[in-house]
Amino acid sequence: MFAYAQAEGIELRLDATEIQVRRPPASRGGRRAFVSGKKKQNTMKATVIADWRGRTLWTDALRPGRMHDATAARNEGIADCFQHFPDVEVLLDDGYLGLSRDHRGQAITPPRKPRPGAPPSRVEQWERERHWHSSDRITVEHALADHKRWKQLTRWTHRRDRLPDAYRAIANLVSDRTHNN
Repeated sequence: MFAYAQAEGIELRLDATEIQVRRPPASRGGRRAFVSGKKKQNTMKATVIADWRGRTLWTDALRPGRMHDATAARNEGIADCFQHFPDVEVLLDDGYLGLSRDHRGQAITPPRKPRPGAPPSRVEQWERERHWHSSDRITVEHALADHKRWKQLTRWTHRRDRLPDAYRAIANLVSDRTHNN
């Protein structure tokens, strides 16, 4: 994906979404790994990369809901891709501040809020930059919303080990439909 983005000069957008899953049986080890700190439910997270048109370009990494987004990106090898493809820029949300710190100029997160008492011109500049960032990143949010419109992904009631294949299939269908419009 990064090689394609570098060759075509495309700016990528990366985000993760949570899908509610059934609670693992009490006898299973690693049961707490699925409890999301954000939703306080048993979830699995999917990482998605989209382009500026909102087309899903990549989704593959489904993991237990407890894992942080930046940690998952590192484990999936996305952080390594920044080193191999230095011209690729990726728009991220605040969940990826660690990646932004490690890969300045490539992993782009929203600007930090100015401290209280900052000059009004600085606050206005921050608001413009934040608005620009969110306006550019909204396409990945729309891609995630398109995935979640499928009833199966609002709450997964089947075996958790089958969710990654189903998610990839739905993402491919949505991406194909988006591409043809």
